[in-house]
Amino acid sequence: MHTFADPLNHARRIAGGRTALICGSERETYEELWTRCARLAGGLAGLGIAAGDRVAILAANCHRYVEIWVGAPAGGFVIVPLNSRHAEPELRYALEDSGTRVLFTDRDPAAFADLVEHVIRMPDQYEALLDSAAEVEPGIGISEDSLAGLFYTGGTTGASKGVMLSHRNLIANTFHWLALVGQSCDDRFVVMAPLFHAAGSFQILPALWTGGCQIMLPTFDPAAALDLIESEQATITLGVPAMLAAVAETQHAQPRDVSTLHTIGHGGSPIATEVVRRTHAAFPSAELVEVYGATELSPLATGLRYEHTLVDAERGRSCGQAVPGVDVRVLDKTGRECPAGEVGEVVVRGPNVMQGYWNKPEQTAAVLVGDSYWSGDLGYMDEEGYLFLVDRSKDMIVSGGENVYCSEVEEALYQHPSVLETAVFGVPDEHWGEAVHAVVVPRQEAADVDPADLIAHCRRLIAGYKVPKSIDLRSEPLPKSGPGKVLKRKLRAPFWKDHDRQVS
Repeated sequence: MHTFADPLNHARRIAGGRTALICGSERETYEELWTRCARLAGGLAGLGIAAGDRVAILAANCHRYVEIWVGAPAGGFVIVPLNSRHAEPELRYALEDSGTRVLFTDRDPAAFADLVEHVIRMPDQYEALLDSAAEVEPGIGISEDSLAGLFYTGGTTGASKGVMLSHRNLIANTFHWLALVGQSCDDRFVVMAPLFHAAGSFQILPALWTGGCQIMLPTFDPAAALDLIESEQATITLGVPAMLAAVAETQHAQPRDVSTLHTIGHGGSPIATEVVRRTHAAFPSAELVEVYGATELSPLATGLRYEHTLVDAERGRSCGQAVPGVDVRVLDKTGRECPAGEVGEVVVRGPNVMQGYWNKPEQTAAVLVGDSYWSGDLGYMDEEGYLFLVDRSKDMIVSGGENVYCSEVEEALYQHPSVLETAVFGVPDEHWGEAVHAVVVPRQEAADVDPADLIAHCRRLIAGYKVPKSIDLRSEPLPKSGPGKVLKRKLRAPFWKDHDRQVS
């Protein structure tokens, strides 16, 4: 296997003069990227930062972010990308928990200056550090098992944990993606997901290996993403389903020339069939690819290509088959492999499985059994290994002794033409234990939709015990994490405030 230094050196050799990064009006070649990464390593060493020390980033997407993301691990340091949408206590926790020594940031660091030894503001102090530093050859003294980064989970299901990913983990994931989709030096990737999340950063190493170009979108905005796709003639992009829904809606309302786009990937949370339909209609030249995984898996586990051609087929509801090099199975609580069609927990084994959670041996032991990661996701497989997710184990509703999978109810609601966004979860019920509840954001032209109509719509599509007992309408978008995942715990918390169930 390899370390981060290998794709960085490879890109310099095969594509030194090609554009590696585009950020606004700035262009950076692979030769320049290599030099700046080498100087970053020298600059950190000059500050007294040693191999294995943690280096955090709190910034919007930009070319400097990519330099740190690649250059720090290639120099032997450990990156800690911080979620820019986290509150101050959450950010302080990550900095303290990781023992970060250096913080790179593009914003006021006053709230965190007491936690780290060095704060380097971007761009000015960052550029000064590079200008004064000697080049340090990438890759010296590190191995494939060296820790490359601590990636703090988004907190959608509870307290954030530092996921330990090695060079081997992230390089393996790179080859898994290239085996699934394939890219070339001619591909131009719009990075519209935040780089602190796997949906944004996973593309960095594949682009290095192939000599392709990455185009930075500082913060997600659907109109700005479409403008970049058009102006830079982008060929590929990836986001979470909420991002795809937003860019599709914007493209339908204000079309751009997006004919160069040949691939749109998505992952991070389940996608509704209606979102797939509208996205394909908005981008007819692009293949839709669904990927499933987790931060703990670097992040890929399965992939489904040509999703738009399967939208009316049963397998269109799946998240595909295991990517080459990864073993994915559905097991019951005893570790028995479930037969086709039987729901169990998704368990993954491969070189992409994390080393563990930083300073959390009990939580690590709860999900890592041998060399396998127990994901907490519930699903089943068909006879050819296509994986169908039904819910997170923590999100499953038990109503009157019946299991209700939120994703199935959400899928039914999304089939109503008035529904723009929805989230389904369980609320307390004296009779049933839990009742199915939905929050719906209607489309602007359907703001006066009646919840009773939505309930009647669901009743025609799913069993009665799965139909929402109540629906709240809201005009504001659903609360989301930095990468765009719906924060169900925030929606659920008020209902469980005075009850015994722990909201996570």
